Amino acid sequence: MIESVQRFFEARPESVRQAREFASATLVGWGLAERTDDIRLCVSELATNALVHGTVSDHGFLVRLEAEDDVVRLEVHDSRRRRPETRQADDTDVSGRGLVLVAALADGWGVQDRTPLGKIVWSCFKTAGGSTG
Repeated sequence: MIESVQRFFEARPESVRQAREFASATLVGWGLAERTDDIRLCVSELATNALVHGTVSDHGFLVRLEAEDDVVRLEVHDSRRRRPETRQADDTDVSGRGLVLVAALADGWGVQDRTPLGKIVWSCFKTAGGSTG
């Protein structure tokens, strides 16, 4: 059985915290608490990227979570087509590590175009299963 939920967030800094809370509540509700910390951190990084780099002026972002069998898929939709790139941050850099963290914590991730505009940055997390119904 597939469980799926999504929520739109406004283009405001506090939306990143709200997106983390949305993800945590959803995962606990689905009985998938064992990967909550990893997924929360990835939500935080991808939502921040969407807010800072991926949204056209005054456009927010959408967070979608889907659980099927023993995989949780996280998607963050935004309004720009510019694709994010991983980079090696220097020790003194205060940003630039988000996608490196996502790549380290997720079991897979990628980017796809979104119709009619924008992109979807997704990541997948293997779980031990849970009650998604």
